[in-house]
Amino acid sequence: MTAIQTERVDALIASARKSRDERMGGYRERSLALHPWVCARCGRAFNRENLSELTVHHKDHNHDNNPADGRNWENLCIYCHDNEHARYEEHQASFSGGGLAESSESTATYHPFANLKELLARKQD
Repeated sequence: MTAIQTERVDALIASARKSRDERMGGYRERSLALHPWVCARCGRAFNRENLSELTVHHKDHNHDNNPADGRNWENLCIYCHDNEHARYEEHQASFSGGGLAESSESTATYHPFANLKELLARKQD
């Protein structure tokens, strides 16, 4: 890459980062002002000493959707937030063909109630 191309790439990256920071800027503070300092999932309460462990989760998983009234946010502790994103990624993978739903190894072949009628008839005899 030439020096001019490198400068353009650097400028583009800087612009994108600045735009992202402006877009996301302040939504955590707004959410903390609007919502109680309690994890919406597990109910753990937070104070000023441990507030850094409380995160703002976007309910629709769209980090660009930041309405001022906070309807797309919920405060989650770091553990519940990680769990929510892991569940979302597993859900997405199951619909994109990369999940367990498509795997032949995970298909159940055992049918525990297949001959239930026979078993009940034997028990009555």
